[in-house]
Amino acid sequence: MHQKTKTGFPAFGKWQPQSGQREDQEHQRGHGTLDTQARLLLIVNVLFITAGALSGTFVNVYLWKVKSQFAPIAWFTFATYLASALTFWLAGAWVKRYNKMNALRLGMAISALFYLLVLLLGTKVVAYAALLGVVQGMANGFFWLSYNVVYFEITGPDNRDLFNGWAGLLASGGGMLAPWISGILISRMTDAKGYTLIFTLSLVLFVIGVVISFFLKKRQSEGDYHWTFAVRSLRRDADWRWAFAALAGQGLREGLFGFIIGLMVYIATKSEMTLGNYWLITSAVGIVSYFAVGKWLKPRYRRWGMFSGALVMTAAVTLFFWKVSYVTLLAFGVAVGLFYPFFSVPIISTVFDLIGTNEESARNRVEYVILREFGLDAGRLLGIVIFLIVTSFSTSPVTLNWLILVVGTGPLIAWFCMRPLFLKGEKVR
Repeated sequence: MHQKTKTGFPAFGKWQPQSGQREDQEHQRGHGTLDTQARLLLIVNVLFITAGALSGTFVNVYLWKVKSQFAPIAWFTFATYLASALTFWLAGAWVKRYNKMNALRLGMAISALFYLLVLLLGTKVVAYAALLGVVQGMANGFFWLSYNVVYFEITGPDNRDLFNGWAGLLASGGGMLAPWISGILISRMTDAKGYTLIFTLSLVLFVIGVVISFFLKKRQSEGDYHWTFAVRSLRRDADWRWAFAALAGQGLREGLFGFIIGLMVYIATKSEMTLGNYWLITSAVGIVSYFAVGKWLKPRYRRWGMFSGALVMTAAVTLFFWKVSYVTLLAFGVAVGLFYPFFSVPIISTVFDLIGTNEESARNRVEYVILREFGLDAGRLLGIVIFLIVTSFSTSPVTLNWLILVVGTGPLIAWFCMRPLFLKGEKVR
């Protein structure tokens, strides 16, 4: 399916853009720098993530305080990922045939709607948890589909690690300050006023992101949208089967850890302020690590960089078998914050290099971005389903620890599946 090099390996990321996209990429490819469009995309990205971190960290806590049960929160998360995957697939035709920037704006607008609904529902949110998950999933689907396609168009192999490093650095900054500020506001105000304020602030940030997005160039993809592309690619292309399995391994961990860790910190401390401090500390570590990875982790080191990240992230879970407390949770968060960039940047960059193998694959970039999301969401949904099944029988600390450990091996599964792609890429380089 892919154009081969003399080694027999697809020339990952070797496709050169045509006409409209060339002006975006020719500068970055040659010099490993980021132009104005890339910087604007980083700003939109950090606004979206910061707005989500400002309130998203506390949506689960809010649900827990209304009704102290894991199930509503798990179903909210499950509905979010399921709706996101379906939105990716259904919106693919729009993004490929028309202006994809409108999809990005719609994603931010629906995110604002999500927090407006949370404000209006108040303590009734638990009854509508799954429905709210659908709304958030649609927002994520529209935004990340468009964002990832635009990201592919304005970056190349020479600056993709640099962009990912900066994206992670800025996202960590937003993830560091936003929950900390939220924790301060909630702890110093009555619960109702504090939560109302941070949900309102998130809504405002999403609106600002929509405004800034109008400075990004209008982009249109060429060709027809292929509805069954994902199935055909997995059946015909061994490289994408490995990549899909790796993404599912990554998602397996993300689906559960995305909500359970913050919730465990709150349950252990009963303090939004402490939860905000937790994300402040762990994200600060992540900032340093993302900076280092973006600056020094070259493509030839991706295999071992990802392995070190996967190994430490998995090993850190064993801390919970000693004692689940704020101290052990903080030690876990610091370890993950330090090594997650080593895990995430290589897999992101390599998968997008795979999309850019040649001109034919790049023309189908929308479908490949959707295939990538399907892999992540398949793992996320599986992780949450396992959690729902296990916790329906027992929610004892020992059971939860073993569950978290098993699901936490996802990064090692991801590394094992990415290894063949890394090895082939090293031969080309």
